[in-house]
Amino acid sequence: MEAKADYTQAFVLFGKVVAIYLLVSQGWKLVRGIRNHIVSGWFQTDLKQYGRWAVVTGASDGIGKSYARELAKRGLDVVLISRTLEKLKNVASEIEQKYGRKTKIIQTDFTRGSEMYQSIEDNLKGMEIGILVNNVGMILSKHPERFLNIPNINKAITDTINCNILSVLQMTRIVLPQMIERNKGLIINISSEAGNHPFPLLIVYSATKVFVDFFSRGLHTEYQSKGITVQCVMPLSVSTPMTSNIKTNIFVKSAGDFAREALNTVGYTNRTSCCFSHSLQVHIL
Repeated sequence: MEAKADYTQAFVLFGKVVAIYLLVSQGWKLVRGIRNHIVSGWFQTDLKQYGRWAVVTGASDGIGKSYARELAKRGLDVVLISRTLEKLKNVASEIEQKYGRKTKIIQTDFTRGSEMYQSIEDNLKGMEIGILVNNVGMILSKHPERFLNIPNINKAITDTINCNILSVLQMTRIVLPQMIERNKGLIINISSEAGNHPFPLLIVYSATKVFVDFFSRGLHTEYQSKGITVQCVMPLSVSTPMTSNIKTNIFVKSAGDFAREALNTVGYTNRTSCCFSHSLQVHIL
C-alpha cells in the first residue's frame, strides 16, 4: 500500500510540474503576442533609421503595394519593382501626391531568371537603401492541384523558383553589401504559413516558402552582428489579387492592414505572422 501511495504522489507531483510548465509557456507566448502585436502599435520602430530608400519587389499590387504605401507614410522614399509599368506608375503617382515622398520605378519580370538582375543592380547603384522588402511571389495555379496535374508544369516550376526563391537571393545579394558598409539595414522577406507545414495540393508554393523562412533565419544569424535585421513574415489569409480578393473578416486581413501591422512588429520580432489574429490562428492550428 505504501508503494502504491508513493507512486500516486509521484504522479501527482509530475502532473503539477507539467501543469506549471504549460501554464508558464503558454503565458509567455501570450505576453510575447501582446508585446509583438499590441505594444508594437503604440511604440513603433522609427524605420527612417535604416536609411533613406526602401526597395519593394512586387510593388504594383496586393501586399507589395501596401508595403510601399506604408513605408512612404512612415517617411521613406520608395523604389517600386514589378512587371506592369502602368500599375507601377499609378502607385508611384499616388505615393508622391499623398505622402510627398520620392519614388523610382524599375520594370522587370521576376520569372525571367538571373540575366535580369544586372539591370536592377545598375539602377540601384549609389542609393542609400535602408530597407528591402522581398515580397514578389506567385502561385502555380488558382486552384489546388496534384503535382503532376499542374498546368504547363515545366514552365510553372521554373517560373515559380525564379520568382519565389531566386528573387530573394539575388535582391539580397544586390542590397546587402551597402547595408553592411553602413552597419544598418532591414530585410523583410514575405513567406507564408504554408511554409510552416507541408501543404498537399500546394506543395511547390509551400516548399518555396519554407526556403524563404530558413534563408531568413540563417541570414539574420549571419549578419545580426553587422547591424542587419532580417525579418520573415509568415501570414495566413490576406485579401489580394493572388487570393482572388477574398472578403476580409476577423481572420482575413486586407493588404493595407496587413502591411501596417506587420511593419509595427519590426524591432520586436524577427519571425512573425504579422498580426494578433493570425498569430492566434497559428497557435490554435
